[in-house]
Amino acid sequence: MTSALAQLASSPGLVDRVHRALRDAIGDGTLPPGSRLTQEDLAERLAVSRQPVLQALRLLKHEGLVHDAPGRGLLVAPLDADRIADVYEVRAALDALAARLAAGRRAVLDPQLLERGRRAARGRDLRAMVEADEAFHHAIYAASGNPLIARSAQPHWVQLRRVMAAVLQSSPQRVPIWEEHAAIADAIARGAAAEAARRIADHARRAREHLRARLADLPAARAPSPADPPARARALSSSPSPATAP
Repeated sequence: MTSALAQLASSPGLVDRVHRALRDAIGDGTLPPGSRLTQEDLAERLAVSRQPVLQALRLLKHEGLVHDAPGRGLLVAPLDADRIADVYEVRAALDALAARLAAGRRAVLDPQLLERGRRAARGRDLRAMVEADEAFHHAIYAASGNPLIARSAQPHWVQLRRVMAAVLQSSPQRVPIWEEHAAIADAIARGAAAEAARRIADHARRAREHLRARLADLPAARAPSPADPPARARALSSSPSPATAP
């Protein structure tokens, strides 16, 4: 049975909307690794022409979220533990630089960022958890005063959102993560640059180790057979999320 998709109204930004809809579905696991994607099927389900779907799929391929399928179409890429580890190494360096610069300015992060994250961690909305985490880190990038940090980090968050959603489904780290975030924010506000950089780098290192270990145990980390019915029939939410737009 074909999964229902909310139809997207035609607009000048339709390619971006289709791209975000598919990227969000891949990111939150509604399109799991190994799902086969074709222009015709997606265009029909989104009630758009094939052209914006084709362009959106090209963007997803460039981002490493899909790759060519045997025969025809594309497959959602599997979660690669080694690649995720590489991404976290880069993120740790960027986050440490951002935290050091933000502490140099004694920046005070919005307390609502921490409250939002703690509230999400106590709930069941995986997208809310991921978006709250990303919002916290982007607030530090903004507080650094160097816009190149956010621009450099943004491409990596595409992969980070995806693996975080997969792992946070059953992770005991949901709440402790926000205690670490609170300690980082406190160090930044006190102007303790070295401490802030150390805390956020250690935070990224622990997250990398935890996520890599969890990925090894997750069926979602392995691409299923293209004939696997659950991978093809699972519902896909097509509502784009502005909070995760590039």
